[in-house]
Amino acid sequence: MTSYRANALNPDNMFKQPSHFAPLDGAGPRDSEKTPDAAARKDSTSLKIFLVEDSAILRDRLSEAFATWGKISMVGHAETEAVADAALRSGDWDVLILDLQLLQGTGLGVLRNLRSHRKPGTAVIVLTNYAIPSYRARSMELGADYFFDKTKDFAKIKEAFAELAAKRQTLADTRAPALHSS
Repeated sequence: MTSYRANALNPDNMFKQPSHFAPLDGAGPRDSEKTPDAAARKDSTSLKIFLVEDSAILRDRLSEAFATWGKISMVGHAETEAVADAALRSGDWDVLILDLQLLQGTGLGVLRNLRSHRKPGTAVIVLTNYAIPSYRARSMELGADYFFDKTKDFAKIKEAFAELAAKRQTLADTRAPALHSS
């Protein structure tokens, strides 16, 4: 049995694109997305997650965890502020998971840029190792809906997803046309 640390440091595993991410090249669904489980995650109530995280290992671990939590679809990721800004402007996402420290730029810069083009009904979850009061206050001021510490609040992400999915389902139910008229 391979330990988490040994597996995480294996060069063959470090830079693989997680199978839970939707292809960004328009090449169509991957084999892993053709399963009934993947199809269920892609329905209209599925939460489309965009992840801004500079650690490839952590991106992989997060996407694997999220895939087990129900109707979740990973639609993309970015490592830098500029790439995140471009992708978030043109992409279709429901929830942004955002780290504050990036390879280039910052998560606060992503939040600042997002204010001009954020779609209604989307949610932003800041997930950081820098969970200090000034970062929390600034993140919330710039539009974050949630602010979690990577080291101790991971379970709260699942709770936030459940809350957001329930709101989304309620919206879908109220918008659905009546199938039978009296």
